[in-house]
Amino acid sequence: MHFPGGSEPRLVDAAAKQLSTLPFYHSFWNSSTKPTLDLAKELLEMFTATKMAKVFFTNSGSETNDTQVSLPLDRYHGSTVMSASLSGLPPMHQNFDLPAPFVLHTDCPHYWRYHLPGETEEDFSTRLANNLEELILKQGPETLCFKPFSISEDYFLHPIILCIHIFVNTAFIAEPVIGAGGVIPPPATYFDKIQAIVKKYDILFIADEVICAFGRLGAMFGCDKYNIKPDLVSIAKALTSGYIPIGAVLVCPEVADVIYSESNKLGSFNHGFTTSGHPVSCAVALETLKIYKERNIVEQVKNLSPKFQDGIRAFSDSPIIGEIRGTGLMIATEFTENKSPRHPLTSSLQNGA
Repeated sequence: MHFPGGSEPRLVDAAAKQLSTLPFYHSFWNSSTKPTLDLAKELLEMFTATKMAKVFFTNSGSETNDTQVSLPLDRYHGSTVMSASLSGLPPMHQNFDLPAPFVLHTDCPHYWRYHLPGETEEDFSTRLANNLEELILKQGPETLCFKPFSISEDYFLHPIILCIHIFVNTAFIAEPVIGAGGVIPPPATYFDKIQAIVKKYDILFIADEVICAFGRLGAMFGCDKYNIKPDLVSIAKALTSGYIPIGAVLVCPEVADVIYSESNKLGSFNHGFTTSGHPVSCAVALETLKIYKERNIVEQVKNLSPKFQDGIRAFSDSPIIGEIRGTGLMIATEFTENKSPRHPLTSSLQNGA
């Protein structure tokens, strides 16, 4: 996560300068600070996959995805509990009465593990898109479409628990590349077909860019790499290169207009965190983004990626390696008892790997 390197003097100086100028001020009731406003403007200019109008700051990726649920549902579900519901990881659900009942998980787009015999990546993507449409029709499209004041990962050992790509009543959330769920890039044509289904039923698309954003895939955002046109975007982690906590929600004009309209009726949009848009976090984020641009982080990743990917993939012929997958500077090795059928290497699981 430390793209500029550890203890980068410019980021340390940015934090120290802001601490000596204005160490804290809240972002409630139309209040803000210059670093917060400047960072919001910079993010809206940087994200070009589709037009975004507003930014809502949080303190982490989990809070960011929590906010994504609060925006369309007009309800608050707690910071991190909602993100755990969005996850497909069973340990995140056990003993917590999760996932929430309105969170629906659809198929994991892991081609190597779940494709049928003779099924191409394109065919696999078509099948998953068809399954998504069946899920929508089963729930009733009228209950899922975007209304005024209307996420996630796969656990690959449990195929009946279906992935990062999920519904929260009126929205579909997905990572461009599944991160904590196994580093799973989308199969060919997957997002084209999924977006067509989501658009057909007027369902919001949330792009979870918490892991993928800011050059990691060889593009500034994962949405750029896979031609994703989201309505809402979650970012965090590399926004400050991990130096200081921050997260942000990017909101498209259509959703922003609804929030404005309903806030005028209710008096305010009652969601926020005490340290949302923290001036020190925003100051460090602004300097981080300057460094990314000056050092051309995207081109650096593009140049490094082939050597990185090829070096790891050289081990593909090992009898205990079923698949090596990844893109950019994200990669994963899947260990297996044998390459066919595709069973996990149980000895590694028993030893905590």
